[in-house]
Amino acid sequence: MSTLITGARPYGEDAADILVEDGRIAAIGASLSVPGADVVDAAGLVALPGLVDLHTHLREPGREDAETVETGSRAAALGGYTAVHAMANTDPVADTAGVVEQVWRLGQEAGLVDVVPVGAVTVGLRGERLAELGAMADSAARVRVFSDDGHCVADPALMRRALEYVKALDGVVAQHAEEPRLTVGAQMHEGDRSARLGLTGWPAAAEEAIIARDVLLADHVGARLHVCHVSTAGSVEILRWAKSRGVQVTAEVTPHHLLLTDECAEGYDPVFKVNPPLRTDADVEALRAGLAEGVIDAVATDHAPHAVEDKETEWAHARPGMLGLEQALSVVVATMLETGRLDWRGVADRMSTRPAAIGRLDGRGLEAHGRPLAPGEPANLLLLDPGARAVVDPAALASRSRNSPYAGRELPGRVVATFLRGVPTVLDGKAQK
Repeated sequence: MSTLITGARPYGEDAADILVEDGRIAAIGASLSVPGADVVDAAGLVALPGLVDLHTHLREPGREDAETVETGSRAAALGGYTAVHAMANTDPVADTAGVVEQVWRLGQEAGLVDVVPVGAVTVGLRGERLAELGAMADSAARVRVFSDDGHCVADPALMRRALEYVKALDGVVAQHAEEPRLTVGAQMHEGDRSARLGLTGWPAAAEEAIIARDVLLADHVGARLHVCHVSTAGSVEILRWAKSRGVQVTAEVTPHHLLLTDECAEGYDPVFKVNPPLRTDADVEALRAGLAEGVIDAVATDHAPHAVEDKETEWAHARPGMLGLEQALSVVVATMLETGRLDWRGVADRMSTRPAAIGRLDGRGLEAHGRPLAPGEPANLLLLDPGARAVVDPAALASRSRNSPYAGRELPGRVVATFLRGVPTVLDGKAQK
């Protein structure tokens, strides 16, 4: 099977043709010609490596009313993703080899993106004893990222043991940084606005205290630590300090924390309730600067679909979380590329190359992700129309849920095509399955 992509602009640079054969990029150059190849006209479109998400909630098994592996995979492909890490807070929890293999096989059957299960750190996400880390790592799913996301591994002794154990597996512990004793009943960012709105505050220190503790533990153990959904300026400073000391720590920021602030809570619309909460303008500025600098390594969606009854209720009772897969690249274009903080290669680095490396998906085989657009590399790539702008309509999204914080907002860029190992999963903006 051969596909000739004509006139694309790899990394937004000069136009070139891209020849794809047998799942790999065979050639990149001017005026390529291959008899019998399927031709995709990509004139004016930017070509980037397929995106990799470190933080996706697919809800299956257990909450198929909110999302399934298939619907979430379709949303991911439409967003330009070729691999997503499926978080462990399913029902049952992905804390055994059996559950992670089930999720992995569902992803294989959907065939739209590579679904990479994340294993729970502790049994049932309860923070009491370690889950079957070795068994999950040795399973068909080959788990390398472990997280209790949604729950902090709050016990420092348990966190140390997790770091030691996962180090032996060449894996990484992805921490949801939240000191639970500081966030009891928390509803939004703690500050003047939360006081005025009468909503219990979620202090920045609750995140920063755990990050500070865990970078010290990671340094002591010599293990890899990944910090989920960083949201405060203080967290960026702690990460900068830790990296300057050589600590093996990486971090991610969500699209919504790059774009939105706690001002969104003014109308008490629960679609804007999220954990960690939307922060201040100063925090957003620090997050953008940290991502541009590389202190924050990656953009991860924290795609969190919820059924209508879990979101369309009073703020205090609504579940936290937002959709993110289909609009993530557009938000990064708006906040980082159009503002001059990143170029297209920088976008590819933060949304493909580094996430793949953190998740250990950047090997040399055909299953690898995050590889450059170059001959011999796996043909995982996307084509984006950089000039397109569209207003987000939740009803038109592929996700089974509708809790998008970008509803009614005009965003730049449109993913026209996505290829997974040379097979088009999206063409002309439409999923192929």
